[in-house]
Amino acid sequence: MNEVKEIVTLTNAAKKRVKEIIAKAEKEYVGIRIGIDNTGCSGHSYKIDYAENKLDGDEEISIDNIKIFVDASATMYILGSKIDYIDNGIESGFIFKNPNEKGRCGCGESFSV
Repeated sequence: MNEVKEIVTLTNAAKKRVKEIIAKAEKEYVGIRIGIDNTGCSGHSYKIDYAENKLDGDEEISIDNIKIFVDASATMYILGSKIDYIDNGIESGFIFKNPNEKGRCGCGESFSV
């Protein structure tokens, strides 16, 4: 039997942070949108933004009442990824743990698949 992979999952810390930033946003947003930019030393970088609505082609996921829209062109790059949120006093941000990554640049801002 084949195991079905989730496109993305969120840790509890990531869920909490997403809920906080949506609640504090200046506009009304329905969730977040995840995409990939072709940029950086290794070729691709993750992007997370507010989502006002679902766009044509978006994959829609609901996790703990959080709507996540994944850009269609990003799905194959992030399939099976776990998104975490860290805040250790020196740095804070969302971290992608992506099983599809073949490498990352030295600064951690971009990746290759």
